[in-house]
Amino acid sequence: MAGCCSVLGALLFEYDTPRIVLIRSRKVGLMNRAVQLLILAYVIGWVFVWEKGYQEMDSVVSSVTTKAKGVTVTNTPNLGFRIWDVADYVIPAQEENSLFIMTNMIITLNQTQGFCPEIPDKTTVCKSDANCAAGSTGTHSNGVATGKCVQFNRTVKTCEVAAWCPVEDDTDVPKPAFLKAAENFTLLVKNNIWYPKFNFSKRNILPNITTTYLKSCIYDAITDPFCPIFRLGKIVKEAGHNFQDMAVEGGIMGIQIKWDCNLDIAASCCLPKYSFRRLDTRDVDHNVSPGYNFRFAKYYNDLTGTEHRTLIKAYGIRFDIIVFGKAGKFDIIPTMINIGSGLALLGVATVLCDVIVLYCMKKRYYYREKKYKYVEDYEQGLGSETDR
Repeated sequence: MAGCCSVLGALLFEYDTPRIVLIRSRKVGLMNRAVQLLILAYVIGWVFVWEKGYQEMDSVVSSVTTKAKGVTVTNTPNLGFRIWDVADYVIPAQEENSLFIMTNMIITLNQTQGFCPEIPDKTTVCKSDANCAAGSTGTHSNGVATGKCVQFNRTVKTCEVAAWCPVEDDTDVPKPAFLKAAENFTLLVKNNIWYPKFNFSKRNILPNITTTYLKSCIYDAITDPFCPIFRLGKIVKEAGHNFQDMAVEGGIMGIQIKWDCNLDIAASCCLPKYSFRRLDTRDVDHNVSPGYNFRFAKYYNDLTGTEHRTLIKAYGIRFDIIVFGKAGKFDIIPTMINIGSGLALLGVATVLCDVIVLYCMKKRYYYREKKYKYVEDYEQGLGSETDR
């Protein structure tokens, strides 16, 4: 109890004030200057030069539009001779900050609603009606089971379903890709940016780009780094992948546009920087449900009024345009804040040297004696002398 009272008394009735002690030591002096030099290097080199701590920053606001171009031809037993243009392989026509290019497909022609056998697998193969549950719909079923076991071909029977018939068979994906010529299609990316804090706007079609140049240029990181037209095969190659392999089952590519602008210099120096990467991770050892695909249908009526449709399972590459960046401009407030923070950090050198001198060096007890001085209350001392 007495110990607690003495500690409490010390906290309440004692006052500490700094005392300046000049220590003539080469080790301590050099250490102090070295720490101060490191702090100054950090403040000047990292905070002000690299991170531009004297600037106020703003994040980019962006809008993107895309336009694909390219024509190819196919000649297959199902479709015959056919020309494919933008309206056929860009699905849908417009998306927000992205574009889907169909490169491969499984097509099921002339489907009508009716009754037909399911595609054979371990859940649909049957020997009699007893093997088929009426009204059941599996996750991968093409329709609603009727409860009948019907002939699929000469040797195999499967459960009958009420569905769009004939049902789709997507067991085998076409290889090579149906639209393998899409490698040479081009993509125009138009990007407008705005930094609201500084009311600064720009677009990736730079002022020096002419209509003639835009009709002939193709992006190249070395020869044409600011051309906004990209060849699809080049995009995939820049990301470290093979277009023909990716075109078979599809995938997702990212076109990254980076805008880092220093608005303390000319606006013409604010330029886009393009980079590319594949966004859907493709793991060779764990390749379940790879790629990117979806289904859509085209509906029509025949002369008798019967509704038909053509079902297409489309495989392709979705190009996501990702815009990011920041702009900076000189402002006195962040400048003063960072200068103040740097000056405060210089105090770390004194604290570090005090710790080493008072607790680590051989003469630490001598330095402590010179560092700390205990002074009694002057008024109490004066009163004692008067009583005498």
